[in-house]
Amino acid sequence: MPTVTRARTIQASGEDVWALVSDPSHLPRWWPDVVRVEEATPEAWTQVLGTGSGKTLRADFTRVEAEPGRHLVWRQELAESPFERILSEATTEVDLEAADQGTRVSLRTRQKPRGLARLGGFMFRRAARRKLDQALDGLERVLGP
Repeated sequence: MPTVTRARTIQASGEDVWALVSDPSHLPRWWPDVVRVEEATPEAWTQVLGTGSGKTLRADFTRVEAEPGRHLVWRQELAESPFERILSEATTEVDLEAADQGTRVSLRTRQKPRGLARLGGFMFRRAARRKLDQALDGLERVLGP
């Protein structure tokens, strides 16, 4: 299962970072490709994702773990979605810890490819690294000095 972790120190308090990352309605502000979030509760939400061709795609998520101020995990619900063909599992984790100049944010994604997609593990890892780096860029843009 390709797992990718990216981390960066964000010049913001842990409380400010947690307020942003733990509220799904804020995802369009910092998570790449999210155009809007619908039906958001702390436990579940739908992301409307923009594609390179200008179309949109819906993806459903469920929060599966939360330790306020420190740790958050959400899972993409793949059943009956366009992603079901290529993934059998997809989770994202956010870990926060105090750092000298702000808050150390670690983002981790785990994706379990399905079928022939299993042969493209390196492509999944490369795409995941790019997406997590863009998410960290988004956090810096929203929370930075």
